Amino acid sequence: MSATLNLEIPTDVLESARMTIRDAKLELAIALFANGRLSQGKAAELADVSTGEFQMHLGSRHLGPHYTTEDALDDKAVLSSARAS
Repeated sequence: MSATLNLEIPTDVLESARMTIRDAKLELAIALFANGRLSQGKAAELADVSTGEFQMHLGSRHLGPHYTTEDALDDKAVLSSARAS
C-alpha cells in the first residue's frame, strides 16, 4: 500500500514564482534526481510524467543519467559474458 503526504505551498508563493503545482512537482523531482536522492523512475513518478518526458526535461537542463564508470564496467562484463555463451 502506498501512502501519500500533502505539502502545503502558499498560493502567493507559487504565483510569485510564476509556477503551477505541476511545475513545482517537476522542479522538486528534478532537484531530487540531480542530487542523487531519487532514481529517474521515481522522480518521473513524483513529477507525474512519463520517464520519456522526464528525460526530455533533464536533457533541456543538460542533466544526464546517473551512470558511473563502475556501471559501464559492469555492463561491459555482462555483455562480454553474454557473447561468450
